[in-house]
Amino acid sequence: MNRTLKLLADQGVSVWLDDLNRRLLRTGELSRMVQSGTVVGLTTNPAIFHNALSRTSDYAPDLEALRNSGASALEAVRIVTTEDVRTACDVLRPVHDRTEGRDGWVSIEVDPGLAHDTDRTIADARRLWRSVDRPNVMVKIPATVAGLPAITACLAEAISVNVTLIFSPRRMEQVADAFLAGMAQARSAGHTLEEIGAVASVFVSRVDAEVDRRLDVLGTPAAAALRGRAAIANARLAYRRYEAMLRDSRWAELRAAGARPLRPLWASTGVKDPNYDDTRYVMELVAPGTVNTMPAATLDAVIAHGVVLGDRITGHYDDARNVLAELGEIGIELDVVLDLLERAGIAKFQQAWQTMIDDVDVLLRGVRP
Repeated sequence: MNRTLKLLADQGVSVWLDDLNRRLLRTGELSRMVQSGTVVGLTTNPAIFHNALSRTSDYAPDLEALRNSGASALEAVRIVTTEDVRTACDVLRPVHDRTEGRDGWVSIEVDPGLAHDTDRTIADARRLWRSVDRPNVMVKIPATVAGLPAITACLAEAISVNVTLIFSPRRMEQVADAFLAGMAQARSAGHTLEEIGAVASVFVSRVDAEVDRRLDVLGTPAAAALRGRAAIANARLAYRRYEAMLRDSRWAELRAAGARPLRPLWASTGVKDPNYDDTRYVMELVAPGTVNTMPAATLDAVIAHGVVLGDRITGHYDDARNVLAELGEIGIELDVVLDLLERAGIAKFQQAWQTMIDDVDVLLRGVRP
């Protein structure tokens, strides 16, 4: 294992890859990354699958066969994406077994168009769980108001979940409550709690991108001094909510029954401002019990020149609260920004999902765009 990655693991950070495509699977590149200890898990989303399907010809034989079988574009998308996730699960299964379910997970997201429909989200999660049919798959459910009861319901049925699109510490707290409720129901139903996995994906870089934009509009020295500080402060306070869950008496009972904790997962860790260090959303969010899922470019940067400075979250809560207070003093209400980002995140994934279906429909019709 690379020395930097080993230091991250020693600090309690699990490194996952935020990418999946047919080339990674067929060339054996993902297998090599797993065998070398470079990554111990993998996440996907509709934008990742759209890129995979639209930018290469790797899926052409499968789509040709699906066209000949009369499959619709939606059916074809579901078939090829679940096939990729199933294969990735098999590649990561040894990690899952070796870590006794801590790592080795692969995530696949429910239809983002269902983000505000609890019942249909649950139904789609069940479909994905059955379709992939692997013990180390996590179904991604957005942390919308409608998503919270879906999270509880899926965990109650022993469906492992990756709760996605978390932007605020308050929503992290609500997700933790949904997790505790679902695991308690799973226990009452007689499910084996050790087999159920859950992570809470807190999005990071998008917060700085939006807050920095607003700071630049203000154009004052006070605003300039706050550039690049909001996302890390916000994530640190979300981790604080996770720590509160670990002190909850409900968690103590579940842990005694064999449950694994809901772990914070730092998502959107690729740097969007070229003036920032390209490893900042990894190195500044090191803390025990966390996952950092990285796009390939960020992972390469961490391996090449990342510097692990130890735990950068616990003990930094006062500074994080001060950053949020200073933002408020100059007129930037972070709660408003975070609500906007949640809605924008859902819209982005919905657009990627629909565009992917439209692109596949063109290919199935035998017409090249």
